[in-house]
Amino acid sequence: MLGLHVLKSATDRPVTDTERPRLPLIEICVEGIDGLLAAQAAGADRVELCASLVEGGITPSFGTVRAAFELATIPFHVIVRPRGGDFLYSDAEYSSMLADVRALRELGVAGFVVGCLNADGTIDEKRMSELVQAAGPLNVTCHRAFDMTRAPAEALEALIRSKVGRVLTSGQRDTALEGMALLADLVRQAGKRIIILGCGGLDPRNIAEVLEKTGLTEMHFAALKDVPSAMRYRNPHVGMGGTDLDREYRNTVTDEALVAATIAAARA
Repeated sequence: MLGLHVLKSATDRPVTDTERPRLPLIEICVEGIDGLLAAQAAGADRVELCASLVEGGITPSFGTVRAAFELATIPFHVIVRPRGGDFLYSDAEYSSMLADVRALRELGVAGFVVGCLNADGTIDEKRMSELVQAAGPLNVTCHRAFDMTRAPAEALEALIRSKVGRVLTSGQRDTALEGMALLADLVRQAGKRIIILGCGGLDPRNIAEVLEKTGLTEMHFAALKDVPSAMRYRNPHVGMGGTDLDREYRNTVTDEALVAATIAAARA
């Protein structure tokens, strides 16, 4: 189906991406279905659905997206990113991104999370505009490719010209605490033209301070923890990539309790 997908809650009340819960709106970045379930159980307003958060998030499988439709009671946006690494994509990679947006739109997702840069550190306005057009009426967020731009004020104007709806940013620093000054500047510059979605190391200890000092109305975090694998047999002689052999027997999951505690701190 084309257009806005309507999710059903436990009371069969339509839940759409246009509804506005009390501020700040909280989006949780998750990997797969288990992460989505943990985030919504903890009180998240929206989810960014990804695969491979160890790489910063790449496009999840269509099977994962279909399963999300069966289980989600809150809107979810899907990241469209063909690989980890930089945001300078080949023509073939970009074609695959356009194809993913069109196919996911047909499935009925609530929105997309994308980002394309030029080699000189500017926003690739042509590609971002084309991705927005491919998304049609659905929400489009520029992810933290924005934080890799050389001139954030100019990059924000480029995204506005491209008709992107929001931008995910930590203020071009590792954490929102470090990036608060730029976050506040971006909120003022954006006005009502685009939403600034703040992120970067947000937790129960700092989210209220970041909220107060920046004027953000939407906030994004992952709240991850490592848990041991349930595998009883472990082969110590081979790994599936890299030198961290223990990684094969350690899973990174969304911490439901930490999500809930961070939301509570933001709305205290």
